[in-house]
Amino acid sequence: MNHFINISDLSMNDLRSIIDNAKKRKKDRGKKSNSQPDSDQPFQGKTMIMLFAKTSTRTRISFDLAVKQLGGSSIILNEDEIHYGKGDETIKDTAKVLSQYADILMIRTDSHKDIIEFKKHLDIPIINGLTNLSHPCQIMSDILTFEESKGKIEGKTIAWLGDGNNVANSFIEAATKFKFNIKIACPNKYQPDKKIVNFAKQNNCAILITDDPYKAVSNADCVMTDKWISMGDKGDKNKKKKALKKYQVNSNIMKSAKPDAIFMHCLPASREEEVTSEVMDGKQSVVWLQAFNRIHAQKSIIEWCLK
Repeated sequence: MNHFINISDLSMNDLRSIIDNAKKRKKDRGKKSNSQPDSDQPFQGKTMIMLFAKTSTRTRISFDLAVKQLGGSSIILNEDEIHYGKGDETIKDTAKVLSQYADILMIRTDSHKDIIEFKKHLDIPIINGLTNLSHPCQIMSDILTFEESKGKIEGKTIAWLGDGNNVANSFIEAATKFKFNIKIACPNKYQPDKKIVNFAKQNNCAILITDDPYKAVSNADCVMTDKWISMGDKGDKNKKKKALKKYQVNSNIMKSAKPDAIFMHCLPASREEEVTSEVMDGKQSVVWLQAFNRIHAQKSIIEWCLK
């Protein structure tokens, strides 16, 4: 039994095996529709509980399809439908109950601490579907997408522009493990988590943090961004948007990267804020492939967790 909480928790061999298995499963499906199961159905007779304390489109649908393609079933719960989050049942007690009802649990929530607390008391694997600190499933899909588009990610350069949020944190962890270069452009006030940056530096990650977006995208193989205002963001949103304005990914930014650079966005996007429609809908954009690949990356994560 394995838990999938942070990319930094896994060995490079395990991470690579997840990506390679996702590629193989995707190829082996051929032209099957999304609702058809894989031939081997390794999750047959098993159930995943998905607990959502935050709204979701891609995570909800892609995990549901992933479970179905593996031959299993899923139960989707929103925070307002169960006792978790209301204060009338402890996480420990919720975890003990869910362990008896399912074979694996996926949670999407604000609090990373809640994921860690669940892990302590579960008898089944847990997958981090997003927290305020990290979004590891998204990054595994992004690496799968990058390698389908550009070949092995090792030694390549990813540029991140904008808010140093949970997705940026997980990308830093991935750069440390997969040995690619990561250059992050953001204002000082919105830099990634300091502990994660220190983890990367201590493990010889090729990381650059700058306030100059053009310095970040120079020689980049991929340019990536995310919404400037994330779910649960507190404080002056207009002030934050003003601080991030110069980090918009537009045609000038893309021209400063490599000519064959790709553009990524984990979605949802605020068009004309962090990215222009010209870029998002342009020939260098792979955002729709990213979204589709969530299914395949997460199928492989589920398999790995149940080993």
